[in-house]
Amino acid sequence: MTHTGRLTLAEVEATARAAHEGQTDKAGRPYAEHLSAVAEGVRARGGDEEQIAAAWLHDAVEDDALSAHWLEEAALSRRTKDIVLAVTKRAGEPPEAYAGRILVTPGALLVKEADLAHNADPERLAVLDGATRARLTEKYARMRALLGVPTR
Repeated sequence: MTHTGRLTLAEVEATARAAHEGQTDKAGRPYAEHLSAVAEGVRARGGDEEQIAAAWLHDAVEDDALSAHWLEEAALSRRTKDIVLAVTKRAGEPPEAYAGRILVTPGALLVKEADLAHNADPERLAVLDGATRARLTEKYARMRALLGVPTR
């Protein structure tokens, strides 16, 4: 831990990697590769340490890799926790409500932008079957539109 008593980025990364151990993405790749890519995407977009920490943890609660209780009790800044909660999809939640929460949470849009960029990476999508690829491409495009994030 740092002098502030908070988890360091290295500790957050290690925690996220351990929490998602054995999980794979839709393409069958180790899930930690996605987390690493999103964290790097946040860094490349000028994100700060709190946003990079949130990037490592952005799917942990949604995927039940870590509990909401764990997140609440974790030695992380309130801003990091709020970003993770903002980008965590809730069961049955309309995309508009999800996008709205991201837009009103300081720092969350940059994390979601990095997440969408990696999810929509043509190389990642190329290994999926056509129907899945089309469905996900449409889903990511719709979310980018709701968030006002331009397509690259």
